[in-house]
Amino acid sequence: MELPIYWIDAFTERAFGGNPAAVVPLDSWIDNALLQRIANENGLSETAFYVRTGAARADLRWFTPQVEIDLCGHATLATAYVLFNELGQAETPMVFDTRSGPLSVSRRGALIELDFPARPAAPAEAPDNLLRGLGKRPSEVLRSERMWLCVYPSADDVVGLAPDHAVLATVTPGRIIPTGPGKDCDFVSRFFAPDAGVPEDPVTGSAHCTLVPYWAARLGKTKLHARQVSRRGGELWCELDGDRVKMAGRGVPYLKGRISV
Repeated sequence: MELPIYWIDAFTERAFGGNPAAVVPLDSWIDNALLQRIANENGLSETAFYVRTGAARADLRWFTPQVEIDLCGHATLATAYVLFNELGQAETPMVFDTRSGPLSVSRRGALIELDFPARPAAPAEAPDNLLRGLGKRPSEVLRSERMWLCVYPSADDVVGLAPDHAVLATVTPGRIIPTGPGKDCDFVSRFFAPDAGVPEDPVTGSAHCTLVPYWAARLGKTKLHARQVSRRGGELWCELDGDRVKMAGRGVPYLKGRISV
Protein backbone atom coordinates (compact mmCIF):
# COMPACT_ATOMS: atom_id res chain seq x y z
CA MET A 1 0.00 0.00 0.00
CA GLU A 2 1.26 3.48 -0.88
CA LEU A 3 0.16 6.62 0.96
CA PRO A 4 0.89 10.30 0.30
CA ILE A 5 2.93 12.15 2.92
CA TYR A 6 3.69 15.82 3.50
CA TRP A 7 6.22 17.30 5.91
CA ILE A 8 5.38 20.84 7.06
CA ASP A 9 7.32 23.11 9.42
CA ALA A 10 4.58 24.73 11.52
CA PHE A 11 4.46 28.04 13.41
CA THR A 12 7.35 29.48 11.42
CA GLU A 13 8.02 31.41 8.22
CA ARG A 14 11.33 29.70 7.45
CA ALA A 15 12.39 26.18 6.61
CA PHE A 16 14.13 24.32 9.46
CA GLY A 17 12.26 26.45 12.00
CA GLY A 18 9.08 25.85 13.96
CA ASN A 19 7.81 22.35 14.64
CA PRO A 20 7.92 19.75 11.86
CA ALA A 21 4.86 17.54 11.44
CA ALA A 22 4.05 14.79 8.99
CA VAL A 23 0.58 14.75 7.42
CA VAL A 24 -0.79 11.55 5.87
CA PRO A 25 -4.16 11.84 4.06
CA LEU A 26 -6.20 8.62 4.07
CA ASP A 27 -9.22 7.52 2.05
CA SER A 28 -10.41 5.46 5.04
CA TRP A 29 -8.97 4.48 8.40
CA ILE A 30 -6.34 1.76 8.51
CA ASP A 31 -5.29 -0.40 11.46
CA ASN A 32 -4.28 1.56 14.59
CA ALA A 33 -1.08 -0.45 14.98
CA LEU A 34 -0.02 0.56 11.46
CA LEU A 35 -0.78 4.22 12.17
CA GLN A 36 1.48 4.01 15.22
CA ARG A 37 4.25 2.26 13.27
CA ILE A 38 4.17 4.96 10.58
CA ALA A 39 4.43 7.68 13.23
CA ASN A 40 7.32 5.85 14.89
CA GLU A 41 9.10 5.44 11.54
CA ASN A 42 8.65 9.14 10.75
CA GLY A 43 10.32 9.99 14.06
CA LEU A 44 8.69 13.44 14.30
CA SER A 45 7.00 14.68 17.45
CA GLU A 46 3.63 14.20 15.70
CA THR A 47 2.23 12.60 12.59
CA ALA A 48 -1.32 13.63 11.65
CA PHE A 49 -3.70 11.31 9.81
CA TYR A 50 -7.04 12.49 8.44
CA VAL A 51 -10.04 11.12 6.54
CA ARG A 52 -12.39 13.55 4.78
CA THR A 53 -16.04 13.35 5.82
CA GLY A 54 -17.36 16.38 3.91
CA ALA A 55 -16.45 19.34 1.73
CA ALA A 56 -14.96 21.20 4.71
CA ARG A 57 -14.86 18.49 7.38
CA ALA A 58 -12.54 15.62 8.27
CA ASP A 59 -11.73 13.20 11.08
CA LEU A 60 -8.23 13.96 12.41
CA ARG A 61 -5.90 11.98 14.68
CA TRP A 62 -2.37 12.65 15.97
CA PHE A 63 0.38 10.19 16.92
CA THR A 64 3.76 10.74 18.57
CA PRO A 65 6.40 8.06 17.96
CA GLN A 66 4.99 6.22 20.99
CA VAL A 67 1.32 7.08 21.60
CA GLU A 68 -1.84 8.60 20.15
CA ILE A 69 -2.61 11.97 21.77
CA ASP A 70 -5.83 13.91 22.24
CA LEU A 71 -4.75 17.39 21.11
CA CYS A 72 -1.98 18.79 18.92
CA GLY A 73 -1.69 22.31 17.57
CA HIS A 74 1.24 22.27 15.17
CA ALA A 75 0.14 19.07 13.37
CA THR A 76 -3.36 20.54 13.01
CA LEU A 77 -1.88 23.67 11.45
CA ALA A 78 0.25 21.46 9.20
CA THR A 79 -2.82 19.47 8.12
CA ALA A 80 -4.71 22.67 7.31
CA TYR A 81 -1.68 23.97 5.40
CA VAL A 82 -1.68 20.83 3.23
CA LEU A 83 -5.40 21.12 2.55
CA PHE A 84 -5.35 24.86 1.79
CA ASN A 85 -2.05 25.05 -0.11
CA GLU A 86 -1.46 21.61 -1.62
CA LEU A 87 -4.87 20.02 -2.13
CA GLY A 88 -7.03 22.94 -3.24
CA GLN A 89 -9.27 23.33 -0.17
CA ALA A 90 -11.11 26.59 -0.85
CA GLU A 91 -13.86 26.54 1.77
CA THR A 92 -12.87 27.94 5.16
CA PRO A 93 -13.15 27.26 8.04
CA MET A 94 -12.17 23.61 7.87
CA VAL A 95 -13.59 21.58 10.77
CA PHE A 96 -11.68 18.63 12.19
CA ASP A 97 -13.46 16.09 14.39
CA THR A 98 -10.98 14.90 17.02
CA ARG A 99 -10.69 13.27 20.42
CA SER A 100 -10.94 16.83 21.83
CA GLY A 101 -14.14 17.61 19.93
CA PRO A 102 -14.63 19.68 16.76
CA LEU A 103 -11.74 22.05 16.00
CA SER A 104 -12.13 24.73 13.36
CA VAL A 105 -9.22 26.10 11.33
CA SER A 106 -9.44 29.23 9.19
CA ARG A 107 -7.32 31.23 6.80
CA ARG A 108 -6.41 34.66 8.16
CA GLY A 109 -4.48 36.25 5.30
CA ALA A 110 -1.02 34.67 5.39
CA LEU A 111 -1.81 33.01 8.73
CA ILE A 112 -3.69 29.83 9.61
CA GLU A 113 -5.77 30.22 12.78
CA LEU A 114 -6.73 27.34 15.07
CA ASP A 115 -9.72 27.46 17.43
CA PHE A 116 -8.95 25.20 20.43
CA PRO A 117 -10.43 24.63 23.91
CA ALA A 118 -8.89 26.61 26.77
CA ARG A 119 -7.31 24.43 29.46
CA PRO A 120 -6.49 26.75 32.37
CA ALA A 121 -4.16 25.71 35.18
CA ALA A 122 -4.54 26.33 38.92
CA PRO A 123 -1.84 26.88 41.57
CA ALA A 124 -0.35 23.61 42.77
CA GLU A 125 2.48 22.29 44.91
CA ALA A 126 5.41 21.19 42.79
CA PRO A 127 6.70 17.65 43.37
CA ASP A 128 10.40 17.31 44.15
CA ASN A 129 11.17 15.42 40.93
CA LEU A 130 9.70 18.25 38.86
CA LEU A 131 11.94 20.81 40.55
CA ARG A 132 15.01 18.56 40.34
CA GLY A 133 14.32 17.80 36.68
CA LEU A 134 14.00 21.46 35.75
CA GLY A 135 17.22 22.33 37.59
CA LYS A 136 16.02 25.83 38.49
CA ARG A 137 13.11 26.56 40.82
CA PRO A 138 10.23 28.47 39.18
CA SER A 139 8.65 31.42 40.96
CA GLU A 140 5.18 29.93 40.49
CA VAL A 141 3.82 26.47 39.69
CA LEU A 142 0.35 25.68 38.37
CA ARG A 143 -1.22 22.46 37.12
CA SER A 144 -3.94 21.58 34.65
CA GLU A 145 -5.30 18.08 34.16
CA ARG A 146 -2.53 17.23 31.69
CA MET A 147 0.30 19.72 32.22
CA TRP A 148 2.50 21.56 34.69
CA LEU A 149 2.91 25.30 34.13
CA CYS A 150 6.19 26.54 35.64
CA VAL A 151 6.55 30.32 35.65
CA TYR A 152 9.96 32.03 35.75
CA PRO A 153 10.80 35.71 36.28
CA SER A 154 12.40 36.26 32.86
CA ALA A 155 12.75 34.94 29.34
CA ASP A 156 16.45 34.33 30.04
CA ASP A 157 15.53 31.93 32.84
CA VAL A 158 13.41 29.90 30.42
CA VAL A 159 16.03 29.90 27.65
CA GLY A 160 18.77 28.94 30.10
CA LEU A 161 17.07 25.83 31.52
CA ALA A 162 19.13 22.64 31.10
CA PRO A 163 16.62 20.02 32.24
CA ASP A 164 17.41 16.48 33.35
CA HIS A 165 15.03 14.63 31.04
CA ALA A 166 15.51 11.31 32.84
CA VAL A 167 14.18 12.90 36.05
CA LEU A 168 11.37 14.72 34.23
CA ALA A 169 10.29 11.35 32.81
CA THR A 170 9.26 10.36 36.36
CA VAL A 171 6.90 13.34 36.77
CA THR A 172 3.12 12.87 36.63
CA PRO A 173 1.53 14.32 34.56
CA GLY A 174 4.48 14.22 32.19
CA ARG A 175 3.90 17.40 30.16
CA ILE A 176 5.82 20.42 31.46
CA ILE A 177 5.67 24.06 30.29
CA PRO A 178 8.32 26.49 31.55
CA THR A 179 7.28 30.06 30.75
CA GLY A 180 8.23 33.66 31.44
CA PRO A 181 7.60 37.23 30.23
CA GLY A 182 8.99 38.01 26.79
CA LYS A 183 11.36 40.70 25.61
CA ASP A 184 9.94 41.31 22.12
CA CYS A 185 6.66 39.48 22.72
CA ASP A 186 4.18 39.00 25.55
CA PHE A 187 5.54 35.67 26.81
CA VAL A 188 7.93 32.85 25.97
CA SER A 189 7.78 29.15 26.69
CA ARG A 190 9.36 25.74 26.22
CA PHE A 191 7.68 22.33 26.37
CA PHE A 192 8.92 18.98 27.68
CA ALA A 193 6.88 15.81 27.12
CA PRO A 194 8.98 12.77 28.13
CA ASP A 195 5.86 10.66 28.74
CA ALA A 196 5.04 10.99 25.02
CA GLY A 197 8.55 10.18 23.86
CA VAL A 198 9.32 13.86 23.11
CA PRO A 199 12.00 15.27 25.45
CA GLU A 200 11.52 18.81 24.07
CA ASP A 201 8.90 19.82 21.54
CA PRO A 202 9.96 22.74 19.29
CA VAL A 203 6.58 24.58 19.17
CA THR A 204 3.49 23.33 20.98
CA GLY A 205 0.05 24.63 20.08
CA SER A 206 -1.73 22.58 22.74
CA ALA A 207 0.47 24.10 25.46
CA HIS A 208 -0.95 27.50 24.55
CA CYS A 209 -4.39 26.28 25.60
CA THR A 210 -2.93 26.57 29.12
CA LEU A 211 -0.44 29.40 28.55
CA VAL A 212 -2.90 31.88 27.04
CA PRO A 213 -5.45 31.86 29.92
CA TYR A 214 -2.60 32.39 32.41
CA TRP A 215 -0.93 35.26 30.55
CA ALA A 216 -4.23 36.89 29.57
CA ALA A 217 -5.16 37.11 33.26
CA ARG A 218 -1.69 38.24 34.32
CA LEU A 219 -1.28 40.89 31.61
CA GLY A 220 -4.92 42.00 31.53
CA LYS A 221 -5.43 41.55 27.80
CA THR A 222 -6.85 38.87 25.54
CA LYS A 223 -4.64 39.24 22.44
CA LEU A 224 -1.11 37.96 22.93
CA HIS A 225 2.06 37.47 20.89
CA ALA A 226 4.02 34.38 21.93
CA ARG A 227 7.36 32.79 21.14
CA GLN A 228 8.48 29.26 21.92
CA VAL A 229 12.19 29.52 22.59
CA SER A 230 13.33 26.03 21.65
CA ARG A 231 16.40 25.55 19.45
CA ARG A 232 14.25 25.73 16.30
CA GLY A 233 11.97 28.44 17.69
CA GLY A 234 8.41 29.35 16.77
CA GLU A 235 5.92 32.21 16.83
CA LEU A 236 2.18 32.37 17.55
CA TRP A 237 -0.46 35.11 17.61
CA CYS A 238 -3.04 34.14 20.23
CA GLU A 239 -6.38 35.29 21.58
CA LEU A 240 -8.43 34.18 24.58
CA ASP A 241 -12.08 34.08 23.49
CA GLY A 242 -14.16 32.91 26.46
CA ASP A 243 -13.43 29.23 26.94
CA ARG A 244 -11.59 29.01 23.61
CA VAL A 245 -8.03 29.83 22.61
CA LYS A 246 -7.32 31.02 19.09
CA MET A 247 -3.75 30.67 17.88
CA ALA A 248 -2.42 31.60 14.48
CA GLY A 249 0.83 30.93 12.69
CA ARG A 250 2.45 30.15 9.37
CA GLY A 251 3.59 26.93 7.74
CA VAL A 252 6.48 26.12 5.40
CA PRO A 253 6.57 22.97 3.23
CA TYR A 254 9.69 20.85 3.48
CA LEU A 255 8.87 17.53 1.78
CA LYS A 256 6.12 15.71 -0.08
CA GLY A 257 6.11 12.19 -1.46
CA ARG A 258 4.75 8.70 -0.93
CA ILE A 259 5.39 6.03 1.65
CA SER A 260 5.12 2.27 1.13
CA VAL A 261 3.69 0.21 3.98
